[in-house]
Amino acid sequence: MKPSLSTKQIQLMDSAELLFSRKGFDGTSVRDIAEAAGINTAMISYYFGSKEKLMEEIFERKSLNIKEKVANLLKDDSLDPLEKMYSLVDMYIEGILQRRIFHRILLCEQIINQNPSIIGMVDKMKVKNSEYINDLIRLGQKKGMFKKNIDIPMMTNTLIGTLSHTMLNMDFYKSYHHLDSLNEEEYERLLKKKLSLHMKNIFKAILTHES
Repeated sequence: MKPSLSTKQIQLMDSAELLFSRKGFDGTSVRDIAEAAGINTAMISYYFGSKEKLMEEIFERKSLNIKEKVANLLKDDSLDPLEKMYSLVDMYIEGILQRRIFHRILLCEQIINQNPSIIGMVDKMKVKNSEYINDLIRLGQKKGMFKKNIDIPMMTNTLIGTLSHTMLNMDFYKSYHHLDSLNEEEYERLLKKKLSLHMKNIFKAILTHES
């Protein structure tokens, strides 16, 4: 088991994450991170070895850690395959909204596409996300509930892409629907509900309706 992170490590990671989301990975220096965290620059090398390794640690810490939850979903006989998929959708909605800063980094680095090591980390995450969706879809197909020939990467894009774009445009959605009277907590609760219903309707149509 990996040892727990120290307070200083978490401080450095939180500061780095915020800076990466604002200035990009390449636009953020080790000195920037150390100054933002109020920690000596040498401590980054001591704890992480390099800025790249620090980013890897952020990925490991912030990635949607749902492998165990998916395994439990697969074993849960009280839910049918579509209900299990709905649970997965809600896991991702909760996870992405809770990790907004991290997902801004993912989107920014993919658009810039200048750092092969970062893109490699993103690609690994995409593979994991597709595997989770694939496991649940295969179960539904085995039980005859889902149609055959589902494009797994396209399903992943539909889920992650919709959630990521919504996260980046939360202010626009709030303004468009004249929801300014809601406080932040009320608005986020409403948005989760809207997103959940929207994504479940899409998944149900793709998985169960013959085209």
